Amino acid sequence: MKRISCCTRVAIRALLAWSSITCAAPSVDLYVPEAPPLTMLTVGDQHGIVGDIALKAMASAGYSANTLSPPWPRAQREVSQGKDLLIAPLTRNQSREANYTWIAPILTMDRAFFSLDRRVESFDEARKIFRLIAVGIGTAQETRLREEGFADSQIYPLKIGENPAQMLLKGRVDAWFNGVPESRYIWQQLTDRPLVMSRVVMTANLYLACSKDCDPQMVSRLRAAIDTLEKDGTIDRVEAQYTKGLPVR
Repeated sequence: MKRISCCTRVAIRALLAWSSITCAAPSVDLYVPEAPPLTMLTVGDQHGIVGDIALKAMASAGYSANTLSPPWPRAQREVSQGKDLLIAPLTRNQSREANYTWIAPILTMDRAFFSLDRRVESFDEARKIFRLIAVGIGTAQETRLREEGFADSQIYPLKIGENPAQMLLKGRVDAWFNGVPESRYIWQQLTDRPLVMSRVVMTANLYLACSKDCDPQMVSRLRAAIDTLEKDGTIDRVEAQYTKGLPVR
């Protein structure tokens, strides 16, 4: 049996190394906010309802995720102006429609007003009753308040996360306009004090989206992966895992 020369062994090792690199899943930037239970960055292997689904879809489609979490307005701007960048969860609305490639909805989320002592039934009633309303900066909720005619002086945009809840708890704002599961989750971490929720006044899908300039093949693969996760019940199971134990009303 002939011995393999030193040069041949080096060539084989180089070929194997090159093969492992080319076979590795391509890395794609995924922009997410710290908005539990939708997306999480600091809770071990838990990445939230939308975060878990987005990562599962990416893995199934053959991509690895490089997760980024700049301030939400900047995240949206970088993704919309970039190429092949992913972002979630993002509400699809008129002001954003032309700025992104909308891959697929992951979750439907209700929004409502939360306060310490007043329940309202409509945007009109909230506009008349609440003097100052906390809302996540750069969110679809902030856009909706402005579309509904709330004065700039009534809208208090804050960093997404527990900041609006803290302001409400301290009595520095009269209400908080936000997604229902996120608000209940965050409030439960902060206090046992009852939280008064309005009637649901806004319902919209949360999407996995991509830059306007986005690889059609990646869009197709991710869309198919999310469709599979929905059909096999994975999305429902992940949502139930994170919302278990949250108050119903």
